[in-house]
Amino acid sequence: MSFAAPAVLAVFCLAYALVFAEEKLHLRKSKPVMVAAGVIWIIIAAGLAADGRGPEVSDKIRHVVLEYAELLLFLLSAMSFVNALVERRLFDALRSRLTAARVSVRGIFWLTGISAFLLSPVADNLTTALVMGTVAITALSGQKKAIVITLISIVVAANAGGAFSPFGDITTLMIWQKNKVEFFEFFALFVPSLVNWLVPAVLMSLFLPKGRIEGDGKRINVRKGGFVIAGLFLAAIALTVTLDNTLHLPPFLGMMTGLGVLNLYGYFLHRHETRAIAAATGGEMRPFNIFEIFAKLEWDTLLFFYGIMLSVGGLAAVGYLHGLSELLYTGAGPTIANTVIGILSAVVDNIPLTYAVLLMDPVMNHGQWLLITLTAGVGGSLLSIGSAAGVALMGAGRGYYTFGSHLKWSWVVALGYAAAIAVHLWLNAGLFAG
Repeated sequence: MSFAAPAVLAVFCLAYALVFAEEKLHLRKSKPVMVAAGVIWIIIAAGLAADGRGPEVSDKIRHVVLEYAELLLFLLSAMSFVNALVERRLFDALRSRLTAARVSVRGIFWLTGISAFLLSPVADNLTTALVMGTVAITALSGQKKAIVITLISIVVAANAGGAFSPFGDITTLMIWQKNKVEFFEFFALFVPSLVNWLVPAVLMSLFLPKGRIEGDGKRINVRKGGFVIAGLFLAAIALTVTLDNTLHLPPFLGMMTGLGVLNLYGYFLHRHETRAIAAATGGEMRPFNIFEIFAKLEWDTLLFFYGIMLSVGGLAAVGYLHGLSELLYTGAGPTIANTVIGILSAVVDNIPLTYAVLLMDPVMNHGQWLLITLTAGVGGSLLSIGSAAGVALMGAGRGYYTFGSHLKWSWVVALGYAAAIAVHLWLNAGLFAG
């Protein structure tokens, strides 16, 4: 394996450099990491074969693929529910109600921030940021400074809200699925997560321009079945939690069962709307189609997870993660290590960082596992490129929200990051025992 280890590291670094340059190259992030995953495991297989240990590679790669399969099935169902709610215009209706009223600039700032914080625990930080970002850009209509400050607040709020829920971010989901933190234990991070958003939000609100805005007065209604689908989504989450806590079944099973119920409901909804369209004398309306919902899933993101998890699994197989674990968690200690990893997540995607920590599997108490959940979830807010929410809003807020405009306010986000860690260490001190 002497030649395999440096070759694996070189392939991983090259692939990640291409991921980092996604915005400049317009090369989707899934493509380089999928190729890297294959090349990395071919190198590992060749190295093991040269050492006379060829059969070991099958067990090593199957272990990683099984973890990815569980994550994929969970995300497939969760994203389908969110896309169905988008298609039923539930989020559009929310946006119309926020922008229809005549409110102040600060009112929009706080409404979108609070909504992002409360919505992201259920509808992931990416979807939340896009919905609330659209609300802010529409409502503030050209007021550049107000838009920039509000979009930064939304990014921080969406990431912070996702940190105290197993469903709020991919990293929290991964930690929950590995049984490092129980479902209800995540809520111990509610106050630290709230502090992480409130500290920069209060400071940034002082720089908002005064005045009020006028809404366009348009009212958008939720399409038929939208509230039923929202109820089914909540029921699927409740089923998932119940099965995990009582029968110890993996989370993907409950969510996939809920997706099956959504499929059945979609059949009747499709039949009803098809008849309604046939009887209609005017207007345009497409019936609900579950397969169109599937087609709109973020396949680039799902395939990116495949490439990243297999690539990081390859780094673990050749021993790099063990060495990193020794350096950080044994040398510096878990508190400093988890804080540093959170800062690194502003530059390096938090998903491979979290997965790397899970593969390292350092000996940590629940307080420390919650700390890495918090830091990996909110550390990405330090830069616009550090989270899916920030990257998404760089596209949606083109001309307003950029890497540079976010960087000008990174100091207030950093204050929130430090305050959140301090509050967690103080408030949840009992979880650090043992």
